[in-house]
Amino acid sequence: MENTLELVKTLLNPQSIIHYGGLALLLFIVFAETGLFFGFFLPGDSLLFIAGLMCGTPIFDVSIFTLVFTLIIAGILGNFVGYYFGKKTGPVLFRREDSFFFKKKHVRTAEAFYHRYGGTAIVLGRFIPIIRTFVPIMAGVVNLDFKKFVLYNIVGSIAWVVSMVLSGYFLGRAFPSLQHNLEYIVITIIIVSMIPVVLTYIKEHRRSKAEENK
Repeated sequence: MENTLELVKTLLNPQSIIHYGGLALLLFIVFAETGLFFGFFLPGDSLLFIAGLMCGTPIFDVSIFTLVFTLIIAGILGNFVGYYFGKKTGPVLFRREDSFFFKKKHVRTAEAFYHRYGGTAIVLGRFIPIIRTFVPIMAGVVNLDFKKFVLYNIVGSIAWVVSMVLSGYFLGRAFPSLQHNLEYIVITIIIVSMIPVVLTYIKEHRRSKAEENK
């Protein structure tokens, strides 16, 4: 049990992921969060930012070009898996019972987000935790044209990875002292990135209430 808890703590801590797992674990986390429905709890935004911040240091001795390129590929492949998973499961996903790794409300929120923004939700959703995990699955459920999905998938992965990683990379070069305050940075990124999630939940809850009262 203790080993399981330690593993969960490691997977939720960007510093631990980079320190203990290096590039390989980093790529797997990004792949899982963008393609596997149980990956919604993983720290995508903060992980990319911290990876950029620590890139080229003795702790994470990887070139920025290798880091960005491989992360983009991991994000693209993750979304492909999510798309095919949604295409195969379809309506079954909405009948699945809640569990520790699956929450039906996340699917409903992603569904509403997708219907509001269409295919561009795949690009926009990259920047929103939880939505990032379920939107490609929803694209598969509604059978979005595959060519369009490929385009949105590639654009979204590039935009997300480049903006997050390079922000951390250049800030780290400009302010080296940031590497000594990683905990505060992670907390700030988590809070900021969760704001759109909370707002989306509130909007959908209000909309559902309004429809029930009609």
